[in-house]
Amino acid sequence: AGCHGYTWNPIIQKSEARRSGAAALERELLEEYCFGRQQLVELCGYASAVAVTKAFPLPSLSRKQRTVLVVCGPEQNGAVGLACARHLRVFEYQPSVFSPARPADPLHRDLTTQCEKMDIPFLSFLPAEVRLIDDAYGLVVDAVLGPGVRPAEAGGPCARALTTMKRLSIPLVSLDVPSGWDAQAGGDVEDALQPDVLVSLAAPKSCARRFSGRHHFVAGRFVPDEVRRKFALRLPEYSGTDCVAAL
Repeated sequence: AGCHGYTWNPIIQKSEARRSGAAALERELLEEYCFGRQQLVELCGYASAVAVTKAFPLPSLSRKQRTVLVVCGPEQNGAVGLACARHLRVFEYQPSVFSPARPADPLHRDLTTQCEKMDIPFLSFLPAEVRLIDDAYGLVVDAVLGPGVRPAEAGGPCARALTTMKRLSIPLVSLDVPSGWDAQAGGDVEDALQPDVLVSLAAPKSCARRFSGRHHFVAGRFVPDEVRRKFALRLPEYSGTDCVAAL
């Protein structure tokens, strides 16, 4: 569990072999630099929300377009999604959250409480009729699965949510990797989410080379310089005090 903080869902350990680079970077931050999991989730969630504001600036949006559905899975990407939703609310967007499979771990519980205390609605189900989602929201944030986590490992509710999300016509923002993509090879073009915006957390994964959407941001300013050198990360220059950079 690193130096301190929350323990984590075993789904992460199952997938580490398929995302060894991302897992090694995360272990370095947790064990050598004593970042806490909640701290990393908060940094990534805040940066993800900032990326949304850059891709979809509030002044350019109609009232309907300011509504954001954040779909949060049961592991770390889902926790980042919850933090993202909270920050979007602070930035005066109108987020709602759907969690296909709510985990009982303390981190998800705490982040859920924070969202609820800020009057962020939680959907009890995701409509199977995509037109209802397209009509109700301006965009969707995909925080369902993390690097290397396959839909079958996350369970039926997540797989069903992804099936619905693939059919949406409103913009889709994926956090770290599009859910269901292999972190190394990417996704099957015909049967994978194709987001309009990708927010790579800490550093882009290999699969990002296959991303063909409109905007690609990296949210890794918090990664220490020595860690960047150790892992040979070629990260962009960040402007001013920005926590994300466009690629």
